[in-house]
Amino acid sequence: MEGISHEAMSLAGHLKLKNLIMLFDNNSISIDGPTNLTVSDNYKKRFESYGWDYVLINGHNEKEIFKALKKVQTAKKPTVISCKTKIGYGSPNKSGKASSHGSPLGIDEIKLVRKILNWKYKPFKIPRNVLNEWKKIGNKGIKLEKNWNKFYKRKKKNIERILKNNFSKSLNSEKKDSIKETISIATRKSSELALNALTKENNTLIGGSADLAGSNNTKTKYQKIIKPGDFNGNYIHYGVREHAMCGIMNGIALHSKFIPYGGTFLIFSDYCKPSIRLSALMEQRVIYVMTHDSIGLGEDGPTHQPIEQLSGLRSIPNLNVFRPADRMETIECWELSLKSTKTPSILSLTRQNLEPIRKIYSNKNKCSFGAYEVLRTNKKINLTILASGSEVNLAIQTSHKLAKDKIYSKVISVPCQELFDSQSKSYVRKILGETKFKVSIEAASTDCWKKYVGSDGLTFGIDRFGKSAPYKVIYKHFGLSAENISKKTRNLIKS
Repeated sequence: MEGISHEAMSLAGHLKLKNLIMLFDNNSISIDGPTNLTVSDNYKKRFESYGWDYVLINGHNEKEIFKALKKVQTAKKPTVISCKTKIGYGSPNKSGKASSHGSPLGIDEIKLVRKILNWKYKPFKIPRNVLNEWKKIGNKGIKLEKNWNKFYKRKKKNIERILKNNFSKSLNSEKKDSIKETISIATRKSSELALNALTKENNTLIGGSADLAGSNNTKTKYQKIIKPGDFNGNYIHYGVREHAMCGIMNGIALHSKFIPYGGTFLIFSDYCKPSIRLSALMEQRVIYVMTHDSIGLGEDGPTHQPIEQLSGLRSIPNLNVFRPADRMETIECWELSLKSTKTPSILSLTRQNLEPIRKIYSNKNKCSFGAYEVLRTNKKINLTILASGSEVNLAIQTSHKLAKDKIYSKVISVPCQELFDSQSKSYVRKILGETKFKVSIEAASTDCWKKYVGSDGLTFGIDRFGKSAPYKVIYKHFGLSAENISKKTRNLIKS
């Protein structure tokens, strides 16, 4: 019934994944009762319409199970083996009922089941013939593993050559190019330029997008599309299937040395949340490229403008949420995402162009600190301005404006709150402890910034839904302008 199963089966059928077999426990029972309470699907027709073969068997008959599994080894399509079963099989009072779904049968009922199934062995006593069969399977597995290890040892150099990555080399070259950049550029475009460098040299990146490749800028000129019957590519068109895309990326990360990344709009992270949470829970290196990350989208309006999404994602344990402010930060955030082998990453990227904030090349990845100083208007200051992404430029404008009134400040770019929170106490004190007054600027909900600005500070953001208007007009409407922020900050400091 789950939506992700429809999405995943549709894509698998389209791609003709003939080595994919699904064993469907077709017992017609759900927790609330019989499945006819909620569905009347013709499963056979549904699965076949997705491009799957459908095999119906008695799920309690091991010979039929074996025969079906053997038959589908030569399938030309993915296959559903529908195992018609009876839940609680052998239980005279609970078989075929929802009560056996999630509750133990109970001691008295177990005695009856043993009698009906003619099971004479004591609990945890395994019959000799069954144990011998399992040992045969185990020995077969040991032999197969030994053979694989011998093969891998012979081919190790060749395999490592094929799977070799040199992310730092590719991205260092990109960093040097970005220093020469003087024009405004959206961070989604910066991400594309970084991916161009990465996919030209590296072989383990598997990209994709949920029907937004041109908007997410996730496909490069060096990538080849994975198509039905042709799996030599390294880019997947997932279609409008955000949930399946993220689940599939988890599968790729779990199965192999490949590093999956996939794109959609940040607002659609709501569709992806279950799989993002699993990425974090399972400590998988999965990279989510999420563009159109604020109200700066123009006339698309509140349905497409993320407000609470960044706060929600930042609340997930073991997840790095990156919101870079320019091309250099975008490159550095990609580098950190690729090196985070046990932590998934969100790259929150702009649609609108941004002025570069970093104009000096450095071998040090400043984004690795999570937050760092980008501007200081005086040696002695009385204000700290914190911002992320597209609002770092706004913070810089505000800082210069306040300096004219002799209110001096430093601007802190905060590309990743999670990395900043993991820094030493002395570093956090260096960033936050210099001034009493602090303000934050981010075109999203403000709750995750209050831990930094404290009770004496101000948070500039949006705690209600957006509006449909050109992005400069809407920023001004919500008070995200240098004039408004400097005015309110001035009043705060002088009060």
